[in-house]
Formats: sequence, C-alpha cells, structure tokens
Amino acid sequence: MGQLSETQLRRLEEHKYSCASTSLMDPLMQKWWCWLVDQCSLTLAPNLITITGLIINIITSLVLCYYSPDAKQEVPRWACFLCALGLFIYQSLDAIDGKQARRTGTSSPLGELFDHGCDSLSTVFVSLGVCCSVRLGTLPYWMFFQCMMAVTLFYCAHWQTYVSGTLRFGMVDVTEAQFGVMAIHLISVIFGSEFWSLKGTSVLSPVVPLIYILAPAVLIAWKSPENLYLQNPIVYLLTFGCVSARVTNRLVVAHMTKSEMAYSDSSLLGPGALFLNQYFNCPIPERTLLYVVCAYVIYDVVKYCRQVCLEICQHLNIMLFTIVPRCPPASGHASEKNGSSSTSKYMTRSISKAKSH
Repeated sequence: MGQLSETQLRRLEEHKYSCASTSLMDPLMQKWWCWLVDQCSLTLAPNLITITGLIINIITSLVLCYYSPDAKQEVPRWACFLCALGLFIYQSLDAIDGKQARRTGTSSPLGELFDHGCDSLSTVFVSLGVCCSVRLGTLPYWMFFQCMMAVTLFYCAHWQTYVSGTLRFGMVDVTEAQFGVMAIHLISVIFGSEFWSLKGTSVLSPVVPLIYILAPAVLIAWKSPENLYLQNPIVYLLTFGCVSARVTNRLVVAHMTKSEMAYSDSSLLGPGALFLNQYFNCPIPERTLLYVVCAYVIYDVVKYCRQVCLEICQHLNIMLFTIVPRCPPASGHASEKNGSSSTSKYMTRSISKAKSH
C-alpha cells in the first residue's frame, strides 16, 4: 500500500501554491536571485537545483560536526566560513528553484513538496552547524532547546499554512534568520569560536548579552500588531529594564570576582516569550503576556540579587542590613596596640633624634 491514497493524489492535482511575504530582505535579494536564475540552462530541472543546494548545505555543516562532534571543541575558522558559504549557496538555490520552474513551465505540486521537504532537512543541519560554531555543547540543555525550537518553528509555520491555506513570511523570517546564521559563522571566522564561549573571557563578551536584550526590545516593539510599546510604555520599559539590570548585576559580579561571564540568562526567557508569541500571530493577547513577563523578570532579578547577597554574607560572615557587634580585644593587647606600643615607638624615635644631636 502506498503512502498516498487515490483521493489524496486527486486532490493534489487541485492544489495551488499561495504565499504572502513582508520580508525585509527578500526585495533586496531579488536582483541577485533573478540574475542567478537567468544563468541557469532551460534544461536544468528545478528539483535538481533544490537538491544540489541541500547537499552543499549538509556537507558544509557536517564539516563543523566532524571537528566538534559534541559542539564543545573549537572549530577551524575556515570550516565556519565554509558553512556560511554553504548556507548562502543553499539560500540562493532555494530561492531560484521556483523561478526556474515558472521560467521553464514545469511548476507542479511535487516541486513545492520537494522544496519544503529539503527545507525541513536543512533546518536540522543549519541548527547543528550553529551549535558547533558557537560551542553551544558546553550548555547541552540550551543546545537541545535551540535545535528543538528551530524545528518546532518550522513545523508551526507549515501548521499555520495548513490551517490558513497560505504560507506567510513576516518582516523578520527565513531569509533574515539565514543571514543571521551566516553572520554568526563569520564572527567565528574573525574572532574564533572561542568568542562565543558561554563563559567568555573576551573583552567583547559582555556585548553579547546586551545584544540579546536590545534586539528583542526593538523587534518586539516594531512588529507588535497591538503597538505594545506605545500603548504600555511604562510596563514595557520596566520589563526590559529589569532584564538589563539582571544582566548588569551579573557583569558586576563577574568583574568583582575576576570570573567569566556567561552569555545565557534565565531573564531572557521573558523577551523570548514575547517574541515567540508574535511569531505565532499572537495567540495570547500581547498586553496580557507583557504583564506576565514583567512580573517574571522582576521576580527573577530580585531572586538573583537576594541569592548573591546571601551567599556573599555567608562566605564573609557578615550581615546584609545590620552590623554584628564585634568582641572588644583583650585589654593587654589594646594597651599594647594603642598605648605602650605607640609610646615605645615614639620614644624610640625621640632617643634616636637625641643621639643624633
């Protein structure tokens, strides 16, 4: 028995591709994609273009996995550059396969299925490549979250398509995410994968958590269909201000303890929830979620500060808000320190001066 029933095959003939996009970068890339497809022979099958890009993407990602099988080792810089180049080639070929199909009059439901099927596999390898490039294996649970989130977002995008009948791309979507991944690889090329160490000692390492705060703050306010910032400026700024305070406190602790500063932070889960809610077309009212996130980040920063203060107090044997009376020193020692010792010192000086005269 086959995978598709006769009914499914008949309905497949009636399928019409529907897509809506407000991507910021797609219009900028159209000239490159149109030029590239014009260089292709009219005898070149669109699906062959798609599979070629996928194979290149998989091979370049596996090179990184070879040098860092558990995503903990530092990978060669040339391998990161190769992976970035492989993703750019895949992106370009993936963008022109549909153009080639329309150009050659060979558009079919198979082409759409083949394209999205290759995208689903590419998502897995792109995620693994990023993990190796930034050494995310040093935090295995974050690595698990990142990879699972990538494939989940891809699935949910097509779930939305299944329900609405139209594949929708937002202003910041696949193309922008791919360029973001390429930028990560190129940073690893310039500074080395050690730059992304989750406990970085680099002078630039504190910049990364700041970017994690500023980027979501700007994007969420910009993309909000409910004008989340303009309608709730105090709560919005309080939310991201508390996240910034949390990260700043960790920077101060890292400085005072001469230790490394981790990039990941539990307070970033709040902005992440707002971002994901927008990605799924706001199933939760944005204002309601903002208030929940605000409460969470306030709790998180208070909890962190409390724990740090208590741990330091316990270690130094001091109190936070009170002064513990100290036992006065023994009288003998006190007189020696404050009286006889000082007197003998000055007497010695006086005698020395007298002798000199």
